[in-house]
Amino acid sequence: MKTSNLLQRITAGESQTQEFKTSFDKACITSLVAFANTQGGTVWGGVTDKGALQGVSLGKETLNEWLGQIKSSTSPSLIPELTAHQIEEKTIVAIEVAEFPVKPVSTRRRYYKRIASANHALALNEISDLYLQTLQVSWDAHPAPGRSVAELSPAKIESFIQQVNAGGRFALETGTPLAALQKLNYVTSAGQPTWAALLLFASEPMRHHVHIGRFKTPSMIIDDRQLTDTLFEVVEQSMAFIVSHISVALEFDGSIQCKERFAYPLPALREALLNAVVHRSYTDPSDIQIKIFDDRITLFSPGGFYGGISVADIQADNYRSSLRNKLVAEGFYLTRAIEKYGSGFIRIRKALEDYPEINFTVQEFAGGVMVTFSWQQPESQPESQPESQPESQPESQPESFLSLEARVLSLLAKTPLGKREISAALGQKEISGQLNKIIRALLTAGHIELTLPDKPKSRLQKYRLTETGKQWLAATMHNPAGT
Repeated sequence: MKTSNLLQRITAGESQTQEFKTSFDKACITSLVAFANTQGGTVWGGVTDKGALQGVSLGKETLNEWLGQIKSSTSPSLIPELTAHQIEEKTIVAIEVAEFPVKPVSTRRRYYKRIASANHALALNEISDLYLQTLQVSWDAHPAPGRSVAELSPAKIESFIQQVNAGGRFALETGTPLAALQKLNYVTSAGQPTWAALLLFASEPMRHHVHIGRFKTPSMIIDDRQLTDTLFEVVEQSMAFIVSHISVALEFDGSIQCKERFAYPLPALREALLNAVVHRSYTDPSDIQIKIFDDRITLFSPGGFYGGISVADIQADNYRSSLRNKLVAEGFYLTRAIEKYGSGFIRIRKALEDYPEINFTVQEFAGGVMVTFSWQQPESQPESQPESQPESQPESQPESFLSLEARVLSLLAKTPLGKREISAALGQKEISGQLNKIIRALLTAGHIELTLPDKPKSRLQKYRLTETGKQWLAATMHNPAGT
């Protein structure tokens, strides 16, 4: 490769597929594992974090020794391509690894994936998801050990068969419920139910809750329910609760009858709820959490986006559907509860076209996905609330302050960011005084830390989430009371 091309790649900086290291060490191997578990990438040896060429010293067998360390420290063993380049009289080594076909790859019994320009340790459920994804099978299709078809409800199975036949997407014989479930792979040929069968048809539902509440403030709960039922039923129960707690207006369009207009489009809320129920991680014991406030509705679903899909892909409607729970999704598709795999977010945006006052956002953090339907702030703001503070709440209000804390931490949970980058992500035109105060408070609390602690005033300074910050954020998002 030409020197100019090499310099161009290095100048681009660290990214999803590129990492800089001044020397070869364990951290290099960690990055290679993260690349192999994601989409491949290159570790550049002899380059500083800022992209400056420092060079490395190589002996006759150095590259072979590095390769040996990589192979012995990874499982399955990675065999990357190591190439030395002379650039500006310095020796730079490119260590390139492709995406590994059988995931996950580990180093020292730890697993990592690449997100933006950082390596992230995989949780146990993420390791399981990655393995199943590689095998192109899903957890819900596995037989449930020690469980019996006697635990399934005949009434729920018959209702399902009727809905499938009425939907017209598949034909099932009535009067033979066990044969129908075997035909759809919900029950094995040996007569053992899969996890999907238990989630959809169990007489005694599995302990996967939907925790739903009506809030006046994050700490003041007006109404609160914990719904535990099989999935078709829990969707209807959740929608009934939501509808009972949102306002409705009467519209007159000149016809004899007036029309109801809910404060939020019900089809959009239903799609968001279906996404949460169908695509959540059922190996994660956390609850689906739905919070209804005066000015917004949030839905949190355990388990991040599956199959390498990012928030940017969702926002651009540029992604291929990858199903975490294939049999669960199949059941909702056959009953026409969902129209097409991977179209949920598109349908939400379509439903919101008649609601320009509603803002819809998607975030991935704290091990799950949060979607928010919120009323947009009026364009005209009081003079006492400058444009640089879109949070635009008096600093004396603790809920507003904590909400902004959580927003800052959720941004840093994805990747380290500079203060100006945080400000832009929050929609600010410039760095506000309140944001400066919150960053100082988060640093003091140990929730975040400097990426360049020896150079606190560096223009390249960024902030990253600490383990304490991760725990605080997870507790905040998983606490139904929001405290």
